[in-house]
Amino acid sequence: MAAIDDLRSLILGGHYAPGDRLGEVELAETLNVSRTPVREALRRLEAEGLVEVTTNKGARVVEYPRVDLETIFELRARVEGLAARQAATTAAQDDVDRLHAVAVELREHAARGDLDAVYRLNSEFHQSLVRLGGSTLLVQSISMLIHSPVLLRTYSSFDEEAMARSVNHHLEITAAIRAGDPDWAEAVMTAHLFSARASLLGPRNQEKK
Repeated sequence: MAAIDDLRSLILGGHYAPGDRLGEVELAETLNVSRTPVREALRRLEAEGLVEVTTNKGARVVEYPRVDLETIFELRARVEGLAARQAATTAAQDDVDRLHAVAVELREHAARGDLDAVYRLNSEFHQSLVRLGGSTLLVQSISMLIHSPVLLRTYSSFDEEAMARSVNHHLEITAAIRAGDPDWAEAVMTAHLFSARASLLGPRNQEKK
């Protein structure tokens, strides 16, 4: 794997925690490469939102306060729940067929443990569904709420049961839209996002950090 893939895996796997400093010399030794590919990896991971690079201070893993993560999931549940509701009343059958195909492909990659493909297909599913809702405002709202590093960390925190639940949610959301049932579609999307929140952040009644 390239240095960027190795470093991304170390961050998402918890080897480096949010807020940890990422020194070039230490990373070069850990990844068994020179400092040049380390710098390139840090630059690209900064673009992905996983790393923050500050002049004269170096790089560190991006840290999102728990309250911000809670807010992201809360807003997404409401906005994407509304998008699913609208899609159930506006989506054409061809559109639903394409959405279902993405959900099926996501299930296949999840069964193989291909996290990169799961992340890509999940993003495609959610973005496609929002477009089916027919609201430009919803599309713009979701683009601000979907933070790639948050999604990546969420999937890396899934155990086998959580991944299976997430995969089944995508298929059920598609079934609800195909049935033209806005209440069903909204309810499953809301449950889908709160389930993901629980996998990443744990019980709501735990002490706030």
